[in-house]
Amino acid sequence: MSAPDDVLVVGASAAGLATVETLRRKGYEGGITVLGAEPHLPYDRPPLSKQVLSGAWEPERARLRPPATLSALNVDFLLGEPATGLDVASRTVRTASGRALSADAVVVATGLRPRTLPGQAGLAGVHVLRTLDDALALRMDLMSCTRLVVVGDGVLGAEIAATACGMGVPVTLAGPQSAPLACQLGGPAAELLAELHAERGVELRLGAAVSGLVERQGRVTGVRLEGGEVLLADVVVVAFGSAPATGWLAGSGLDLDNGLVCDSRCRAAEGVYAVGDVARWHHEMLGMAVRLENRTNATEQAIAVAGNILGDDRPYTPIPYFWTDQFDAKIHVHGWPSPDAEVSIVEGDVAERRFVAVYRRDGQATAVLGWNMPKQARQHRQSLTAIPSTA
Repeated sequence: MSAPDDVLVVGASAAGLATVETLRRKGYEGGITVLGAEPHLPYDRPPLSKQVLSGAWEPERARLRPPATLSALNVDFLLGEPATGLDVASRTVRTASGRALSADAVVVATGLRPRTLPGQAGLAGVHVLRTLDDALALRMDLMSCTRLVVVGDGVLGAEIAATACGMGVPVTLAGPQSAPLACQLGGPAAELLAELHAERGVELRLGAAVSGLVERQGRVTGVRLEGGEVLLADVVVVAFGSAPATGWLAGSGLDLDNGLVCDSRCRAAEGVYAVGDVARWHHEMLGMAVRLENRTNATEQAIAVAGNILGDDRPYTPIPYFWTDQFDAKIHVHGWPSPDAEVSIVEGDVAERRFVAVYRRDGQATAVLGWNMPKQARQHRQSLTAIPSTA
């Protein structure tokens, strides 16, 4: 298989940039264009809910690379130019301004779009947090906030709640789970995280789904729970999940099902690949389709896709890894934790909030969690030699 003459990356994201950098590192000298919907050069998203939101970092510090480093890649960045369609046969991407960009290989790296609540659009005081501009707008509102309600008890919602609480903002965290990150961490670790949030002053209103927003004269005044109770707020962050940003691919003929569906090489069609949060590919180790929403996967999958574009022809079979920093807890998770797994502490002490936990199902280690013990958790990762197909 010969290398393509040119590559078009749709999405100026971490995954998109990692694809470009890997192509160049592997010696690819063809033309590369990066199409980005936002006006910004590629930046990192994890700091948005922490350092950028708190004001500890200026926005420029979230940039993945300085402009001079990007310039050295000899890449054409077209920013502020959303993709609106793809003709698969000719591998031509249409844009909002009417451009038509063609390439021998197209890499879809468009990520996610936040889910929203009914009536959210145009309502003052209501935010999502996906982009750099989202983070800056939310920070501005938090400067005069008297009560923040975060709708969503997953990683993003819990991180926003922890950051806002650290800024001195009164915070309520609402969601349907019994504890923050219950699905991602399982019972014991999620319960410990709930305890940490409560100790630091976050009001937890968990176990009840949010049904909608309450407003007065165009500004949010509260969040309504399913049972009818209203949680008062003058700022609300909606962070209860995201969906793959595949709307622009409607009508392309590609398989769109909880992401852009790909084979084990992350290939959706001849010459069309997907990387990062938007990609749903066949994981040969698991024998099933997988889509991962984490920063580490964005880079690792991009490296694999760049190799396959250049002819490696290798399946992508990662063991997932994600981390989250909340208050003084640094939580690192390798593998596939599940709420019904058997959990054992193999190092450290839960009472001291410094430990490593191993998750097992049917006698097999499926995940490792480190709480303020990242190095030790990484060492235990090697036990994840087999992952049940039901993970």
